[in-house]
Amino acid sequence: MSSNWQADRTASGRLHQPNMKVLNKDDLKVAEGVLFKHLPKSYKVYGFLYGINRNKPSTLEVVVDSWPDFKVIICRPDPKVKLALQLRKKVSCYSTDAQVLKDLFTQENVLDWSTDFNIGGLNTSNEPILKEVSSIRQVSIQPFALVHLLYLADSSHLLTPTVDSELGSRISSLNLSHVDLVNKTWKFGGTEQGYNVIKHYIGNFPTCCITDRQGRPVSWILVYDYCAMGMLYTLPEYRGKGYAKILVSTMARRLHAEGHPVYCFIEEESVVSYRLFKNLGFTEDPSYRAQWFDINV
Repeated sequence: MSSNWQADRTASGRLHQPNMKVLNKDDLKVAEGVLFKHLPKSYKVYGFLYGINRNKPSTLEVVVDSWPDFKVIICRPDPKVKLALQLRKKVSCYSTDAQVLKDLFTQENVLDWSTDFNIGGLNTSNEPILKEVSSIRQVSIQPFALVHLLYLADSSHLLTPTVDSELGSRISSLNLSHVDLVNKTWKFGGTEQGYNVIKHYIGNFPTCCITDRQGRPVSWILVYDYCAMGMLYTLPEYRGKGYAKILVSTMARRLHAEGHPVYCFIEEESVVSYRLFKNLGFTEDPSYRAQWFDINV
């Protein structure tokens, strides 16, 4: 991302709008490399691009304020993708310049503010911009999650819990027959849309689970389409056995070995999960806090 971009002003003194560009397949590979240099703050958009560039099905298209030197990159719903009709509309962005981000948000052709969608992983420092733009647009905005970003900076710091052979034989992956179980227990699930989301994740992204002796999952972790680990859950009657610790460690080691991003977002009130990831060797950038917002919901 260039540090030399300066917004020009017209003769009337108004700010010149950035020249938005939709990235093509080759551009996305270049942009992934640029965002890699901005980790950990760029993790969420980087994760989306990582998946897209490895042919994971996506409902998004990616735009920037200028190319190849950009200061803002936005993932937004792609109207050409039928899958987008089954999943929640989502927007994610990474910015190194608040003014350019505001300029893009106020352009008519960047986001469709007449529809409902969520903006996920927005740096809290950009919340005033979002509120200002939503006021101008006269749309409702509702924050619903404030999170910590935790990531595995060094795999040698990852704690590996001891697993006996019997338990090790019950570590497996989820399959599509488990979608309904995960949907019923997911905080944002229990709906047809939730079912479609989880089916999308299980069918296309890594999963890890521990089964009972009959082969039924009793504890699991998934990977979102932005490549973060999430949906960690253990059935109540199986808690207190250290399953979550084993799953996070197993999944993190597998992802790292594949060159996959290894990170997660932990909601502020989830103190137990926060301690779990920290104790396993994950790191937090204290200068970055992310938030999720519902628009028009």
